[in-house]
Amino acid sequence: MTADTRPRRKQRHPGLTLALDILNHGGLTIVALVFLFPFFWMVSNAVRGNAEVLAVPPRLLPTEWQWGNFVEAWLHLPFGRFFLNSAIVAGSVTAITIVVSSLAAYAFARLRFPGRDGIFVAYLGTLMIPQVMLVIPLFLIINQLGWVNTYQGMILPMAFSSFGAFLLRQFFLSIPRELEEAALIDGASRLRILISIIIPLSLPAIGLLALFTFIGQWNNFLWPLIVVHGMDYATLPLGLTMFQTEQGTSWNYIMAGAAISMLPGLVLAIVLQQVIYKGIAMGAGFGGR
Repeated sequence: MTADTRPRRKQRHPGLTLALDILNHGGLTIVALVFLFPFFWMVSNAVRGNAEVLAVPPRLLPTEWQWGNFVEAWLHLPFGRFFLNSAIVAGSVTAITIVVSSLAAYAFARLRFPGRDGIFVAYLGTLMIPQVMLVIPLFLIINQLGWVNTYQGMILPMAFSSFGAFLLRQFFLSIPRELEEAALIDGASRLRILISIIIPLSLPAIGLLALFTFIGQWNNFLWPLIVVHGMDYATLPLGLTMFQTEQGTSWNYIMAGAAISMLPGLVLAIVLQQVIYKGIAMGAGFGGR
């Protein structure tokens, strides 16, 4: 009869386990409160009078709750127009980015052509260029095309980024090649394989890219500030600055508008969270093959 030579796991004392659980949950709670406090402060300032926003010392909760500030912020400026412009720009940039990044990622991940790796490295090198350095050349191009103060002038320069191609390429590489080889034997074209096999398996990564791109463009301030003149094509970040006038700044309206503007990104994150979690698990499973 052979002796069991496997190392035995040391059992922790129940009191020590409970103390560690309390410390872990307490630490996570503190970190969560730290990250949530700016959102709480934004909503708290959105439902109080402007004079109380600037009161010293500040108060965590308003003395008088003014929920009508959200309605006033919406009606004080053409906020609905700003909201629609942001939705058109962010949605269009996201859609174009997903299409272009999927095609580029598949080419870099699966196709073999001369200089592929070098081109990909140069492609990634564009991530090191700050956006501020590209503003003047992009504006000169847009101005020559006559796209200043237009939707296409806000959308197209922001719709092509190497980050999306890099993210999807890494996910495409984790998908087993056997699936693609079986489709090639059946006579499927490369485009058919991408649409019917690769993209459905990559929906978690595509969802993550869509979330990053949409929120980034929804909150983009610099490029619309340069390209847009007037209220017709202004987006939400530009519209919020219009609460700053020569008579003063309506901080409560700015906070109310900011709270409204963050809702689409929050809803999108909630909708896509299960897809993203599934993508992490799926990527881990493919990576182990």
